[in-house]
Amino acid sequence: MEQPILRQIIISFGGILIIALGFFGMQKMAANKKPEPEAEVRAIPTVFTQKVTNGSLPIFITASGNLSARDRIEIFSEVQGIFDFSANQFKPGVYYKKGAVLMQLNSDEYRANMRAQKSGLFNLIVGLLPDLRFDYPDAFQKWQDYVIAFDVEQVLKPLPESTTDKEKLFIASRNINTTWFNVKNMEERLAKYTIHAPFSGVLTEANIDEGALVRAGQKLGEFISPNIYELEVAVNSTYADLLKTGNSVTLNNIERTKNWIGKVNRLNSFIDPNTQTIQAFIRVSGKGLREGMYLEADLTAKDEENTFEVSRKLIQDNNKLFVLEGDKLILKEIETIHFMEKTVVIRGLSDGTELLERMLPGAYEGMTVKRFQK
Repeated sequence: MEQPILRQIIISFGGILIIALGFFGMQKMAANKKPEPEAEVRAIPTVFTQKVTNGSLPIFITASGNLSARDRIEIFSEVQGIFDFSANQFKPGVYYKKGAVLMQLNSDEYRANMRAQKSGLFNLIVGLLPDLRFDYPDAFQKWQDYVIAFDVEQVLKPLPESTTDKEKLFIASRNINTTWFNVKNMEERLAKYTIHAPFSGVLTEANIDEGALVRAGQKLGEFISPNIYELEVAVNSTYADLLKTGNSVTLNNIERTKNWIGKVNRLNSFIDPNTQTIQAFIRVSGKGLREGMYLEADLTAKDEENTFEVSRKLIQDNNKLFVLEGDKLILKEIETIHFMEKTVVIRGLSDGTELLERMLPGAYEGMTVKRFQK
C-alpha cells in the first residue's frame, strides 16, 4: 500500500514543478517581449502667408551701360607747327574754362607770309587810286578811306562795294578781289594755329607734350564737359512703343549703393536685327558721376492695372501659384505679366486670396498646412 501512495506523491510533485517552471518561463518571455510601435503621427508644416491686394504696378525695364559725356570733342590739328603754348598744363584731368587756349602752335613763319600778302593787297589798292580819281571820282573817296584804315596787323576788312558795273569791272581787272580772298583765306587758316576750349571741361586724353612737332591731321587728345552725361542702353524692341522721350529713369551704380535720376533724352528708331533691341539715351547729371562709369537703369515702361507682385521663387511651371483654401494648398493658374530680377508681376488672383509668402519645400496640391500666427 505504501508504494502506490509514494508514487502518487512523486507524480503530483513533478506535475506541480512542471506547472511552476512553465509559469515562470512565460513570465520571463512576456518581460522580454518588445512593445509594438505606436502609429507614426505626421507633423503638419507651418507656412507664412500673404493676402493679395491688386493695384496698378509700374513695369520696370532694367538695362545697363557705360556713361559718356554728352559734350565731347576729339582734338585734331588742321595745320602743322610746334606746340608752343597752353593756358594750363596739357595733361589728362586738367580743367579749362570755355574760351581758354587748349593749344597754340607756333605760327611766326605763316604770319609773316600773311603780312607779305596783305602788303601786296595794300599796294594794289594804292596803285588803283590815281585811276579812280580821274575815271571814277565818285568811288575815289571810299577807296581812299579804305587805304587809310588798312592795317596789316588787323583783321582784313571787306572791300568797298562797287556802285556801278563799270567800277566793278575796273576793280576786278586789277586782280583786287582775287588777292583779297587769298589773304582772307590765309587769315582763316592762321586761326587754326590756336585751338580754344569750346566749353568748360577737362582733358581726358592728351597725346602730345609742349615743344613737340604737331602734324596736320594728328589726334592731340579728347576734351569733355564733366557736367552732363548720357547713358546708352539697349532695350528690347517689345517695349519700343512704350518708352517715351522725357520719361524719368532711376540709375544705380553696380553695388546699388548710390542712385541718380535721369531722363530719356533720345530713342533710336532703328532695331538691331541681331539682338532685336533699340538704343535709348538717358541724360543725367549729378555728383559722383564719371566718364565710363557702369550704371544700371530702371526704365518705367507703363503701368499694369489689377496686378500683384510676388517672389519669383513662388512660381510653379511658369504660370501657377500655391494658394491656401482652408488648410489645404491648391495650385492656381495665373497670368505672368513681367519678370524682374527677384519678383514677378502677376494677374488673375482675387483680392484677399491667401497665398504663400515663402516657398514650402516639398509642397504639393492638397497638402495640409497650418498658418503661422503672427
